[in-house]
Amino acid sequence: MSTIGIVGLGLMGRAFAQRLQGAGHTVLGYDVSAQKAAEFGASQTCASVQDLARQCAVLVLAVFDTQQVEDVIFGPQGIAHGNPGQPLPQVVCTSTCDPDQIEAIAKRCQAAGISFLELPFSGTSLQVARGDGVGLMGGEPALCETLSGLLDLLCPQRHHIGKCGDANRAKLAVNLVLGLHRASLAEGLNFGQRMGLDPAKLLHILQNSAAASSVMKIKGPLMVKRQYDQPQSRVDQSLKDFALIQAQGDKAGQQLPLADVYVKLLQSCSARGESHLDNAVIFEAIARCTT
Repeated sequence: MSTIGIVGLGLMGRAFAQRLQGAGHTVLGYDVSAQKAAEFGASQTCASVQDLARQCAVLVLAVFDTQQVEDVIFGPQGIAHGNPGQPLPQVVCTSTCDPDQIEAIAKRCQAAGISFLELPFSGTSLQVARGDGVGLMGGEPALCETLSGLLDLLCPQRHHIGKCGDANRAKLAVNLVLGLHRASLAEGLNFGQRMGLDPAKLLHILQNSAAASSVMKIKGPLMVKRQYDQPQSRVDQSLKDFALIQAQGDKAGQQLPLADVYVKLLQSCSARGESHLDNAVIFEAIARCTT
């Protein structure tokens, strides 16, 4: 594991790199965005996924969505089609994806001789960089054991959920509750402020009340200070995840009325050009709901 490849150099990819480099590992990266690659460093980036795979026995995927996972592995320039005669790298997929499609991708990987571990994370990029993110594992227990050294660095806290696909099913359930926590916190802070309470003092009260949650520690200060331009998790990422949540709800025949409201609030942020901001900006969406 001395040299590890990271595909996707956004918030989570850089958090993973920080964890690995801090433990003395060499990290190489690739991103379709030239800007993100440049920010990561020319000496640490490869020109293609196949070039990255030639130099790394393990690739950590931190891409945006399921289609990008598919492209990295089985696309025209994917690792499944490159480096003939060389061992294929083990793949650790940390992206939040469509569970059914990830299950299918894992089966295709098995047929192609690629070891595939599903590992979505619960936690912001800042929490992951600190080692406080929780990894949700889907795949063969034997592969989890083989990669235990890497997993110890990326997610000291982790849970094996079941087969590939199940980890993302659990992740979507977690994100559903998490998003609603953010919305309820934003509404409560707005409610208190409208009644004349100091939002910072109210947040402190909430953090020490029966309503307390980890969301208040991470997102509460951003809402109180109204600072969203250094995101730990963005609006567009939340909308992508909630589209997956709604699709799974439809498939299971389960209505998600609170999720529907949450999505409308975030869509109002997106319509105002706030997609790139931290999803704590839902505070502003609720503040704009006036009679």
